[in-house]
Amino acid sequence: MNELSRRSLLVGGGALALTGGMLPLAGAQEAVRGGTLRFVVPEPVMLTGAFNSSGPIYLISGKMFDGLVTYDFDFKPKPQLALSWSTSADGLSTTFKLRPGVKWHDGKPFTSADLAYSAMTVWKIAHPRGRSIYAHLEAVDTPDPLTAILRFSKPAPSLMNALAGVESQILPRHLYEGKDLMTNPANVAPVGTGPYRFVEWRRGQQVLLERNPDYWMSGQPLLDKVVIRFIPDPAARSAAFEAGEIDLGGDLPVALADARRLAASPALMIPPRGAEALAAMHYIEFNLRKAPFNDVRVRRAIAHAIDRDFILKNIWFGFGRTSTGPLSRDMAQFHTDAKVPSYKYDPALAQSLLDEAGLKRGAGGIRFRMTHDPLPGFDAFAGTGDYFRAAMQRIGIAVEVRNQDLASYYRRVYGENDFDSTNFAAFNLTDPTMGVQRFYWSKNILKGVAFSNGSGYANPEVDRLLESAQSELDIAKRRADYAAFQRIAMEDLPNIPVGDINWFTLQTRKLQGIIQGPFGVRDNFATATFSA
Repeated sequence: MNELSRRSLLVGGGALALTGGMLPLAGAQEAVRGGTLRFVVPEPVMLTGAFNSSGPIYLISGKMFDGLVTYDFDFKPKPQLALSWSTSADGLSTTFKLRPGVKWHDGKPFTSADLAYSAMTVWKIAHPRGRSIYAHLEAVDTPDPLTAILRFSKPAPSLMNALAGVESQILPRHLYEGKDLMTNPANVAPVGTGPYRFVEWRRGQQVLLERNPDYWMSGQPLLDKVVIRFIPDPAARSAAFEAGEIDLGGDLPVALADARRLAASPALMIPPRGAEALAAMHYIEFNLRKAPFNDVRVRRAIAHAIDRDFILKNIWFGFGRTSTGPLSRDMAQFHTDAKVPSYKYDPALAQSLLDEAGLKRGAGGIRFRMTHDPLPGFDAFAGTGDYFRAAMQRIGIAVEVRNQDLASYYRRVYGENDFDSTNFAAFNLTDPTMGVQRFYWSKNILKGVAFSNGSGYANPEVDRLLESAQSELDIAKRRADYAAFQRIAMEDLPNIPVGDINWFTLQTRKLQGIIQGPFGVRDNFATATFSA
């Protein structure tokens, strides 16, 4: 059984259990044209995913931006903005033939120049995952407006896995070139090539998208509008689904305690597919720039003081399983447990390690004080923060949990590095170069770039292994590199892998055509419709 098929069974099996196995198949009822889809998402800081890999951005931006390819459930690429592609035998160049007649939402033609600009100026430099995928991209040749040749100094074996519209997002060169990337007005009012056009963003309330009448696929999209609503409180989102005010939510859309009950209702369902490409993981990360977290004994002590089984059962409500290393077990092709250090729940050992590190208990039994910043927007991260505080108290560490909005969290953790620890989830995706390397590669210590190497971790041998694997075409050698990486990462422990999480979608049963591939609700909704 291949990796994606196995992952489908794991994710799908869990979803079927939630709904009692009673899931209508898409297309089982007659589809109708028109209507408005109401989609609930945590409010993002921008609407462009070309250089920010935040989950809420990906849920929205994929509706406005198509990619070079899309993917089927076996993760084979299918044409989207690229009609065809070919890679040289040495892996050093890939040629894309682009779809003619595609227009940006402002009417300008989409050309190979847009791809060249995005690859060289945006993905390679500013995207936290793109910096690994495109590390050896040297040039993009554009012999004509519909041909682009990506030329590499070393092979990029993960390239064809990374070309979805939400992962390697192409920006309009005419609106970006010569302007500051991070502050460009188009980041919050995007101009894309996708099936839906941006209309407005009412901060704190919603984003409105409308049907693109010039979309390159004749007859699509089927919906007239997509309204993306922002409801910060998970319990309020659950209530909105029950009241019929929301049609769809992705990426843990409701309070986890409510998910099974809602999915069993006559009007709602959790689709059995649509998260195969994610391989989501939950982490607790340290800031290694600061004492005492620069002492590995302290990090190991904290790992022994955390009952990860408790977190998965009582905070994630069984939507996942405990992690065994820095790679999700869903990434079966590269994951290994062999000789990888593990940290069983052992508070007594944790206290012994802290004593060894010279952090004795002082007044009130406190060894030291620290902060903890949960990723905003999801109840599981806030719950983990509360658990972390209680677990640390038992071993003499006083924790201040700081809850904040998403923009403040990004600024504090990734911009100012003003944190001691944080907990968040991130996608491993389908190749370690894409989703894992960014957290451990010293060249990805980037000020202001969310979900990069926020810990400040640097190990020359880890860098060597990751860089070897990112350009190695021999699969056996790649596996060996990643096996060695997993062992060292768990010895150094810049972060604690907590759980391999089952991301899920909740939707009304009348909604069809949403889940078309392994990226699920991150895809473009071109075929989304309501049954008659």
